[in-house]
Amino acid sequence: MSQPPNFHFSYSPGVQSLIPLLYAAWSDRILTPAEISFLKQKAARAEFLTEADKEQLMLWADPTRPPSPQLFKYWEIELRRAAARFPEGSQPSLAGLGIAMAEQAARQNQNSETKDWAPLHFKAQLEELEEGLNSINIETYRWLFPDTDTRRQSREETARAGFRVSLMTDYLDGAEAELKNRMRTLMKDPAFQHPAQWNKEAYRRQVLHWVGLLAEQGLGALSFPFRYGGQDDMGAYATVFEMLGYHDLSLTIKFGVQFGLFGGSIHQLGTERHHARYLKDIGKGELLGCFAMTETGHGSNVRGLETTAVYLPETEEFVIHTPSREAGKEYIGNALHGRMATVFAQLVVRGENHGVHAVLVPMRDEEGKLLPGIEVEDCGYKMGLNGIDNGRIWFDEVRVPRENLLNRFGDVSPDGVYNSPIENPSRRFFTMLGTLVGGRVCVPRAGLSAAKTGLRIAVGYALRRRQFAPSFHEPEVLLLDYPSHQRRLMPLLAKAYALHFALRYLTERYTNRSPEDIREIETIAAALKAHSTWFTTACLQECREACGGKGYLSENRFDSLKADTDVFTTFEGDNTVLMQLVAKGVLSEFRKEFHEEGNMAVLRYLSGRAATAISELNPIVIRNTSRSHLLDENFHLSAFRFRERRLLQSLAQRIRGWVKEGASANEAAMKCQTHMIALAKAFAERLVLEQFQKAAGRAEAEPIRQALQRLCRLYALHTIEQHKGWYLENDYLAGAKSKAIRRLVDEYCAVIRQEAEALVEAFAIPPESLRAEVAGSGTGQTAILE
Repeated sequence: MSQPPNFHFSYSPGVQSLIPLLYAAWSDRILTPAEISFLKQKAARAEFLTEADKEQLMLWADPTRPPSPQLFKYWEIELRRAAARFPEGSQPSLAGLGIAMAEQAARQNQNSETKDWAPLHFKAQLEELEEGLNSINIETYRWLFPDTDTRRQSREETARAGFRVSLMTDYLDGAEAELKNRMRTLMKDPAFQHPAQWNKEAYRRQVLHWVGLLAEQGLGALSFPFRYGGQDDMGAYATVFEMLGYHDLSLTIKFGVQFGLFGGSIHQLGTERHHARYLKDIGKGELLGCFAMTETGHGSNVRGLETTAVYLPETEEFVIHTPSREAGKEYIGNALHGRMATVFAQLVVRGENHGVHAVLVPMRDEEGKLLPGIEVEDCGYKMGLNGIDNGRIWFDEVRVPRENLLNRFGDVSPDGVYNSPIENPSRRFFTMLGTLVGGRVCVPRAGLSAAKTGLRIAVGYALRRRQFAPSFHEPEVLLLDYPSHQRRLMPLLAKAYALHFALRYLTERYTNRSPEDIREIETIAAALKAHSTWFTTACLQECREACGGKGYLSENRFDSLKADTDVFTTFEGDNTVLMQLVAKGVLSEFRKEFHEEGNMAVLRYLSGRAATAISELNPIVIRNTSRSHLLDENFHLSAFRFRERRLLQSLAQRIRGWVKEGASANEAAMKCQTHMIALAKAFAERLVLEQFQKAAGRAEAEPIRQALQRLCRLYALHTIEQHKGWYLENDYLAGAKSKAIRRLVDEYCAVIRQEAEALVEAFAIPPESLRAEVAGSGTGQTAILE
């Protein structure tokens, strides 16, 4: 029978000094005969105990009357209070902890019985008691010191992963390791210290200053030609962009606007006269500029822009004009700091519209004052990215020299004759936009950095935060040990790794592009930009919820991570619009194959369908629940390819059917729009899986390869599970197989949980960039950065 509840516990210093020993001894709810005998003998001789103290101790030494849950909880609370008074990182003995509790009790009870109590005099007797109680529950004792326990646990978590964190980091960093480590060092510098709070104006000034510091490091000009201070290395520029995404997303986007959009437009759309005049100053941060494409009335529809650039042969000037308020340039970064803008406008020469072209328009003088005819309005506070000076811009008959036309794809002679190396206006337009696809390469990489940061915080918190205990005398359970929590976070972690390698592949394709494959790269970039940034939004929301109320505190960054990345789904192309472009690109390749190869393509198509029916859709395979089959990467890839292929074929048939009934191509596409988006998503998922499987297979270190393959299996199986309704509808899976996949997803969530600490530590996010108390200190990071 337990002792009756008593919520008013008050004990003498002598009794308080023994509570740590009693708490540890009773933590397993068993007091052995040897322990009972020892307590009685030592208590009888203990000089620091009064007779009343000894009587109380004898009550607690009765094995038939264990402490009540309320009393045990009281002990725990008092022990934690005492532990908090010790220096951070220290772990005193139980005797030392008892002395601290006794001293506190003596201070609180200044009466005749306690005023002369001197616990240090009896330290040896307490230590003897501690040594004699050899059945102390060490795990319970460690739990009293959460900071020390977290560090110990972090080491254990990393050790159980089966791979070295530093090796995983090296593999993730790849050829970019030197530059990434350089960026980690820079972000740790006090010059990039991130104040806790600031207003919009102060934040903008700080971000502008940071951009200048990065320019001094030569990082802004990385993608520019060597002769203009650069390294002609777009891949390195994208890496810097990714790494800035861990630290501050306003800085990331401001960096991108200045060097990627403004500088990139001059580099990609201009010619030597523009490069020689502007690129060095842009790369040094001495000429700040804007990328003025989007208008209030036209965002995704660039072809429909209303701003005009009318050529005047008599003065050899272009007149840049905004015809209405709705035609004003909207959401333009650097609008309040920029001295010049790349303005996209309808080029009109001798009354003929030659489509959208880019013209350089000065905005401010050397002192920062707006030039005549330029109107700029601050966009004000936004949901996020308030360190960026977004604004609206209108032009009122602003004149600029003919030479300010960025003329790589179209030029105007002094006497007003338009010429272009690309005769077809539509092809010219898409070629021009294709050179600017670098933004769609970089934005998802920064977004993924934010998602990785969220995962690092959420997993770190789940490995520190405990909730509910199996019984009141045992430690509470870690959040990440709950299967429901594993289900929330582990598939996201697997997908973050998958996207990491897919985006690396995109960057490699883009930096090594040729005119022949640029359209394919544009399709891949659009697909991965949309797929990845949608993931970022969903991932951060789940991570925030997984941290409960702590995740809602600004100090733990989810508010800024979520708010700053939310716009990633709609800038550099609205994701839904981009997915339609992806579908059109995939359809075009499908039609092109049939057009160019004729009967051979038809035969290959029919034989492919027959082979699928035999190998994948037969009754045996759709019911195969064997473990070896379900974990086979060939099964995973076949399932992804089947979904993409079936959606493509059925979409092509639907569009053809509508056209046969008299609908225009545009009307047919509108009727099949949601089908197109489903195809685009399947295209992106298949692409991501292919690249993840290849990257995992290329890892030379066996522990790294095995860890990545486990993640890859979870990503594949979880994705199939998400589409199980579709697979069941299309007879690709039987019900029993779908259930078996669900069980394997649960199993692999538990498996990846054992490696979660090491996997998020492998992102190697410096504490100065992480800036989230609940994430925990970790140990792998230190090893990586040494």
